[in-house]
Amino acid sequence: MGMNRLEAMQIFVRVAEEASFTRAAESLGLRKTSVSMAVQALENALGARLLHRTTRRVQLTQDGQAYYERCKDLLAEFEELDGMFQRNELSLRGRLRVDMPAALARKHVLPQLPQFLAAHPQLELELSSTDRHVDVVREGFDCVVRAGALDESTLVARRLGAYLIANCASPAYLEKYGIPQTLDDLVDHRLIHYVSTLGARSPGFEYPDGERYRSLPMRGALTVNSADAYEHACLAGLGIIQSPLAGLREHLQSGRLVEILVQYRPEPMPVSIVYAHRHNLPRRVQVFMDWIAETMKPHLAA
Repeated sequence: MGMNRLEAMQIFVRVAEEASFTRAAESLGLRKTSVSMAVQALENALGARLLHRTTRRVQLTQDGQAYYERCKDLLAEFEELDGMFQRNELSLRGRLRVDMPAALARKHVLPQLPQFLAAHPQLELELSSTDRHVDVVREGFDCVVRAGALDESTLVARRLGAYLIANCASPAYLEKYGIPQTLDDLVDHRLIHYVSTLGARSPGFEYPDGERYRSLPMRGALTVNSADAYEHACLAGLGIIQSPLAGLREHLQSGRLVEILVQYRPEPMPVSIVYAHRHNLPRRVQVFMDWIAETMKPHLAA
């Protein structure tokens, strides 16, 4: 191979993460033909097809997926070797690709991020903030912050704590429908329904019955699929929501929202960092995860 194997592996990893030769070339500052030739030479040397190329996108083959994961490990180990004698934090370099819920990013992480990036000037951060569940491995994420129950057994999870959840409504809504004191009162109320996928069924109003948490079906004219819309619909007086207390504190302090049925707070929502199982996690990922844990601590219950 004309190019050294390590460079070719770095190029292949970037193509896999961007799912595009063009975008990979742009981000690496290389010509598209060089990127294409490097991957081609890698495939020839390995005797395996790593990528499916279609006119619209580039996708990993099964062999490509396995090779991609091993490449990430090897490249991380090379990076560790390079920085072996520079243990100071300034030696953290490279790209970090992370994902977290949009509200968590906006309210808790972004306000603190300038200090973190100032402390690590060689780091580049790619931050995805959506309410959908990203595919950690396939989309090349170093780590992902998740709120709620975890289902992927193939990922490593580090629990950060849990969000306390509050039942809230706006003063205008409560003026119109009254302040509910008991669960029976909810028959005359409206719930703003939150579902991750439109078309899915909303479980209703969640409450503790002394032994476990149950759901009470409730009426409501509006169903949303984003945390941002959920919060703003409540501010607009469209109904009751059950949302993390940490994210609503400002509204509760200013009186724009009111907490109701305090004795019926829903089950606390676990918050975790998940990442793909790898032999050698790059130091920049470990440092970032420790920083996230510290940043989230004031907003979470144990």
